[in-house]
Amino acid sequence: MILNKETIYQLASQGKRLDGRGLLDYRDPIKVDLNISWTAEGSAKVRIGNTVVMAGVKMAIEKPYNDTPDEGGISVNAELLPLSSPNYEPGPPGIKAVELARVTDRGIRESKAIDVKKLCITPGEKAWFVTIDLITINDSGNLFDAFALAALAALKSAQFPKVDPTTGAIDYHTKTGERLPLLKEPLVVTVYKINGSFIVDPNQEEEGAYDARLSVASDERGIISALQKGGNEPLSIEEISQMVDIALDKAKFLRKILTSELKMRD
Repeated sequence: MILNKETIYQLASQGKRLDGRGLLDYRDPIKVDLNISWTAEGSAKVRIGNTVVMAGVKMAIEKPYNDTPDEGGISVNAELLPLSSPNYEPGPPGIKAVELARVTDRGIRESKAIDVKKLCITPGEKAWFVTIDLITINDSGNLFDAFALAALAALKSAQFPKVDPTTGAIDYHTKTGERLPLLKEPLVVTVYKINGSFIVDPNQEEEGAYDARLSVASDERGIISALQKGGNEPLSIEEISQMVDIALDKAKFLRKILTSELKMRD
């Protein structure tokens, strides 16, 4: 079989996929491993099929921004390592890495997942700032969902490091057991449109053939915090509604897996 766009188009119109999955099926296995890095405050490795990514959480005490003196902050960075795909090269983040980081960031930030006011230590002077670093180990498709799942798992596992009360120095080798003040748990599901059909969890070949995609970030109550549209083809209001419904349903599926994995490790 020639793995070209026309083949994928024809299969999608028949409700089929290259690897035999249903249009709305994720690849197996889906696995979440926590605390894989001793040097991070929180970390996770996520595998969806052959796609493998890692997320690490680092915390630092910095001066709050002038317009939010009583709040800490968050930032998300994504790095697409050359070892994970022949399509990536060393150097500064490209357009794809920037978009992946922004989609993950918006899902967390716009849902108000972290109580940033509780990150403040002294208003106008000191607050905790949380950085989430995302990296690829093997890119076999669907980095949007994999990164978001890894980021949430890393945030849930994160613990504050010990701070010397006299000097204010951070002891990154000692964790306090205190968790981040998480208010919500956003996940991203990206739905792709291929020749009029909708699919989730595309492999690399399918990612090269889609017409449009919609990334939907939602929390555990099904409240949407962010949307990101990609692809050259426009989407109708009806198509967006269908894609959102699919994304919300699949977010429940991923959330059950994450909850089950976390319980197994408690």
